[in-house]
Amino acid sequence: IAKVSIVGAGMQSHPGVAARMFKILADKNINIEMISTSPIRISCVIKKSKIKEAVRALHSGFGLSK
Repeated sequence: IAKVSIVGAGMQSHPGVAARMFKILADKNINIEMISTSPIRISCVIKKSKIKEAVRALHSGFGLSK
């Protein structure tokens, strides 16, 4: 297994961040085994073989690849 997380201080004030993360992973057929949240972080446990694909998808999906 592997854990992928998104982190940011504005998570509490921006609704829909978790849903966006889950949709990005679902669109890549990456199954979420477990979810953990905190006020500044959302983490998902996924298959280790999917970690690179998940990181790339999240990076792109949240506009960080620009």
